[in-house]
Amino acid sequence: MSVDHTDASTSGGENESLTTEATVRTYPVAPGVRLNVRSGPGTGYDIVRVLSEGASVPIFCQTPGTTVTGPYGTSKIWDNINNGEFVSDAYVHTGSDGYVASRCS
Repeated sequence: MSVDHTDASTSGGENESLTTEATVRTYPVAPGVRLNVRSGPGTGYDIVRVLSEGASVPIFCQTPGTTVTGPYGTSKIWDNINNGEFVSDAYVHTGSDGYVASRCS
């Protein structure tokens, strides 16, 4: 599932301007998993909430962090799913062992 946001504004007979934000894809969390969401990219960061079974997450960007082994292998990639919220990519079905989104800055 992808989410596109387009904001278009037109002012009378003047030039039309169009701004498009980057597409953010949503990925499913491993079946049967209640996934810890952390305040940073690693197991040493505080748990800020827990995702329920069957959840899907948007990945805004990805960054390296603590290495974690989960249903989808061993990975040091952490997915930024919201402002200040990260989950281990080892629990998210992205279909790849590598980065699927831009690196977090």
